Amino acid sequence: MIRVYTEKQIQSRIDMAVAVAVAPLLARLAELEQQIARLKKNSSNSSKPPSSDIVKPPKVTVTRKRGKRRKGAQPGHPRHERVPFTQDEIDRQVTYERDDLDPKEWEPLDEWEVVQQIELKESPVEISEHRARQYRHRRTRQVLSAALPEEVKAAGLVGPRLSAYIAFLKGACHMSYTTIRTLLADVFGVYLSTGQLTKLTTRKVAAALAVPYEQLRSALPQEPQLGIDETGHKDDGKPQWTWCFRARSFILFLISSSRGSQVLEEVLGTAFAGVINCDYFSAYRKFMNGSSAIMQFCLAHLIRDVKFLAEQNDKVTRNWAERMLKDFEGLFRLIHRREQLSERRFQRQLERRRDKLIRQFKSAPDRPGVRDLRQRFQLHAKQFFTFVTTPGIEPTNNLTEQAIRYIVIDRKVTQGTRGHNGQRWSERIWTVLSTCRLQHRSAFQFLCEAVHAFLRGQEAPSLLPQAP
Repeated sequence: MIRVYTEKQIQSRIDMAVAVAVAPLLARLAELEQQIARLKKNSSNSSKPPSSDIVKPPKVTVTRKRGKRRKGAQPGHPRHERVPFTQDEIDRQVTYERDDLDPKEWEPLDEWEVVQQIELKESPVEISEHRARQYRHRRTRQVLSAALPEEVKAAGLVGPRLSAYIAFLKGACHMSYTTIRTLLADVFGVYLSTGQLTKLTTRKVAAALAVPYEQLRSALPQEPQLGIDETGHKDDGKPQWTWCFRARSFILFLISSSRGSQVLEEVLGTAFAGVINCDYFSAYRKFMNGSSAIMQFCLAHLIRDVKFLAEQNDKVTRNWAERMLKDFEGLFRLIHRREQLSERRFQRQLERRRDKLIRQFKSAPDRPGVRDLRQRFQLHAKQFFTFVTTPGIEPTNNLTEQAIRYIVIDRKVTQGTRGHNGQRWSERIWTVLSTCRLQHRSAFQFLCEAVHAFLRGQEAPSLLPQAP
């Protein structure tokens, strides 16, 4: 029996067949678009580091209308010269006078042509030998020795200042133990093995920094505001995490095997009630839910996510993201104009821009990528704008990211640590260097004081802010 189909039935069957054939192609197309989107991620539109940018955009040459700018100082710029050394800073003064001039014709002036010069001494190190005479009892033949200073015995082969100098080279200059060994041998004429250098830093100097480090760690739970971030670390090839805690007057680093919220609980405690600047990582959200902490999620990270969406092929997603970027630009333009506005007017405009951004995020189009950002604001819109209602809070976590950048450089140069002693040494030297830089103190001078105090059994210097 021949079955006859109407034109409508035939078209319906064709549509069904086409849909079945096209479905896997559409799924494959969506998969490829997601892969392309992931490949487009770089340091400007995501949290990826600049070193991950495989392809750099070509540099745009700007043609100047008034000709090529010449090298060096520019006309009209003030001249900058270093401040001369004072008389107290000068170790040696050499005077030159002329004896070929007739004193009847030439009057000596109390004015001089001065050239100040810094020079490295031929032997910048001093090698000392500490000898304690021994005595033998004439009858019992018992031998006694004169007492050596405890500081000398504790220091051993390398004195306190040279110990601090080696620690500074290793920590601040990212030098390997082999490079330090070469420097000491070629410049100072001092020959130390890499094993001796390792023990000196990870045991002696690390022990000298233990008390100042623990003082800062104990002070963290009382801080009213902290910036927190974390980055990867390798210990003998095994993945670890370096946490950075930036307070107003000091910075502390901690190496842990965990990237989870338990690290925050161990360091800060669940009673911590300060403000935390951080990104939207899940560990911070979990800690927020189980503690009294107030969060300020980083707007810079959020803006990078929106920038990524503004580069997508989907027109609806792209248009929405471009509008959001303009609104964020207006928000930060307002923040930069804060000193030009009255406090009341600034606060009113700030709240208005906040409310507009929140509305647009909550009503964002139902598109891939956008959907995740909309959900963030459904749950945590308030935490992205804590800075609006809490004076002194930054809208981004940029300061903490700047502090942790030094650690990333050190990780790339040194390739991480090897064992417990190396981890503790790294935590402490990074903390000392970053905190001294923040407090405008000499890190080398602090290391000298800390090693001296440790060898003498005295109280260690503190990195806590001093009361005025």
